[in-house]
Amino acid sequence: MRRLYPVPSEPTPDHEWALDDLADAYAYPEPREDRSWLRANMVSTLDGAAHHDGRSQAISSDADMRIFGTLRALADVVLVGAETVRLEGYRPARAREAFAERRAAAGQAPAPVIAVVSASLNLDFSLPLFVSPLVQTLVLTGAAASPDRIRAAEQAGARVLVAGDGPGVEPLRAVAALAELGLKRQLTEGGPRLLGQFVAAGVLDELCLTVSPLLAVGSAQRITGGPDLADPERFALAAVLEEAGFLFTRYRRI
Repeated sequence: MRRLYPVPSEPTPDHEWALDDLADAYAYPEPREDRSWLRANMVSTLDGAAHHDGRSQAISSDADMRIFGTLRALADVVLVGAETVRLEGYRPARAREAFAERRAAAGQAPAPVIAVVSASLNLDFSLPLFVSPLVQTLVLTGAAASPDRIRAAEQAGARVLVAGDGPGVEPLRAVAALAELGLKRQLTEGGPRLLGQFVAAGVLDELCLTVSPLLAVGSAQRITGGPDLADPERFALAAVLEEAGFLFTRYRRI
């Protein structure tokens, strides 16, 4: 792996940065009392496909998965949409020994919290994500959610947070509700619909985008979904790493 921007570096002999190097490269800004920091981690092919055959793994790489693991290990909480939970077979986040000291020094739990965003709560609450996580899974929903489904989530062991007055979750309230729990280093892994909602609400601070050197053709969704924005959000390039033709970019909102 090598850095292309902002300060170019030579590739490492084994083409793999140490995890500490990755953790330093992707470190969150110092948490502020009055706000959180929400970053997204997504992968896209050269022609804009966010998945192949419904899974993002098919367009990923070993280096991409190392960065995926690093971003999780730095986060307080991982926000994910219900559809992504169903399609990707989400499991609880695990504690990683390589990051234990760093997380302890930052006052973080051994593993990040998984926060599932769902209006309908149409989820299988018998999954390990809900019944046997290392840290309690959160479910974010709206005030109109079915009381029976809320009860099912809580009986499985999840904690339900209402972050919207209607059927859905309001991004601003979701981010604020997590911050109130001390979960300020926030990461979303999609899916595209959830990321589109965060972008439209103006709450996304940073995008970590892996550009995969593949062409998928087909009709796969982009990394964001939803109605057009009246004015596209402008982000500035912060960093670029490269390995085996994959580009690992970071953009921050201006």
